[in-house]
Amino acid sequence: MSHAGVIQGSPVRILIYLLFAIQLISMGAMEMSGPFWPVHLRGLTTSESVFSFASIAVYVGPMLGIILTSAFWGRIGDRYGHKWMMIRALAGLSLTQLGLALFSDIGVILVLRFLQGAFAGYIAPAQAYGVSIEAPSRRARLFAILQISTNVGSLLGAVVGGLILDYATFFWINLVASALCAACTVVAAMTLPNVPPVKKTVAAEISTAQPRPASLWQGTPLLSLLGVMGILLLARMLPQTSFSLYVSSVFEVSNSVVGLCYGLLALGFILSATRWARYFEHRTRQETLHRITFVVIGCISLTAIAGVTRNPVVFVVAYFIWGVLLGATTPVLMALVSKTADSSQQGYVLGIAQSTAQFASIAGICIGGLLSQVYGLQHTYLFVCLAYVVALVPIVVLRYRPVVIPPAQPSHGD
Repeated sequence: MSHAGVIQGSPVRILIYLLFAIQLISMGAMEMSGPFWPVHLRGLTTSESVFSFASIAVYVGPMLGIILTSAFWGRIGDRYGHKWMMIRALAGLSLTQLGLALFSDIGVILVLRFLQGAFAGYIAPAQAYGVSIEAPSRRARLFAILQISTNVGSLLGAVVGGLILDYATFFWINLVASALCAACTVVAAMTLPNVPPVKKTVAAEISTAQPRPASLWQGTPLLSLLGVMGILLLARMLPQTSFSLYVSSVFEVSNSVVGLCYGLLALGFILSATRWARYFEHRTRQETLHRITFVVIGCISLTAIAGVTRNPVVFVVAYFIWGVLLGATTPVLMALVSKTADSSQQGYVLGIAQSTAQFASIAGICIGGLLSQVYGLQHTYLFVCLAYVVALVPIVVLRYRPVVIPPAQPSHGD
C-alpha cells in the first residue's frame, strides 16, 4: 500500500522536520522539570525516608508507565492511525503537567508521573508515524533525527527550566511545560496529514502461514535485536546515578566541568547520529551488525580509558568520542527492529522497543547505583566496560543467523 496520495502536497522532508520540531519542543518541555524534582520534593517533606523514595519514584514512575502501556497504544495506533496516538500523547503530557503544577502532595505527584508515562508516551507513536511516511531505506536516519530532537530538547529544556527556577517557582516550570505541550497538540492536529492504517492483505496472510503474533516472534531476529539494544542502553545508564560524584571526587573539578562532561556525551551523539544513519542505511542486517561489533569494541575501549585515567582532559575527550559512537547504536538498531515487521505492525513493534528501552534504562540506573554502593565509585566504568562485552555475544550470534526475508514494505513514492 502506498501513502503517496495521503501526503500529496506535504513533502515528506517537511513532515519529518515538523516531527523533529514537535518532539524537540514537547520533550524539552518535559525536561524543564527533570533535573529539579529532588529540589522541589525536598521542600514538600521533612521525612528522609519519604524523600528518598519519592526522589527515585518520580523518575521511575513515568518509565514504568511506558513499559506497561507502549505495546497497547502501539496496537491501537496500528488499527486507527498513529497521528491520533501522537495527539493523545501530547494532550496527556499537557494535562499531567498541568496537574503537576496545581498539586503539591507527594502522593498525587507520584501518581501523576506514573500516569504521564502510561497515557502520554509520545516517542513510540511519533516513530511509528514517521515510519508510515518515510521510505524504508531511510529509517535509520529517521530514528536518528527523532532521537537527536529528544537529546537537544533535553539539553535546552534543562537550561530553560533552570532559568525559570532562578526567577520564579517550580509551579511556573510545569505550567509553561503544559502550555508548550498543548501548543504541540494543536500543531500536530492541524498540520500533520492523517495516514490511514495499513491493512494486511489476504495474500500476505497466506504467505505467513501462521497467526501474526507468532510470525512476529518466531523466525525473526526481533527478540535478539531488542536484547542487544537493551544491553547497550543498560551499559549507557550504569554511571547515571554516580556520574557527578565520580567526576567531582576522582578529578576534583568544579561543577561546571562535571556538567561539561555530561553534556559532551549528548553533543557527540547529536553531531554523529545522522551521519551514522546515512552510513548504515543501505547495508544488510549482517553488514550492519558486523560494523556495530566494531562500534561496541570502541565503546569498550573508551569506557576502559574513562575508568583508568586520572587526567580530566583525557576523560572529557573519551566521553565525547563515546557519545559519537553511541550515535551508531540505538537509532541503527531501532531501524533493524522496525524492519522485522510489516507496515501494519509498526506501532506494536516500536511500542515494544520503547518499553524495552525504558526497562533497560531503569535497570541500568538501579544496577549502577547498587554497584557503586557495594563496590565503590572507582569501579563504575569497569562495570560499564563489562556490560559492553556482554553485548558482543548476541551481536555475534545475530551476525551468523540465517537471514529471514521480511514482509514486503509498501512504497512511499521514494
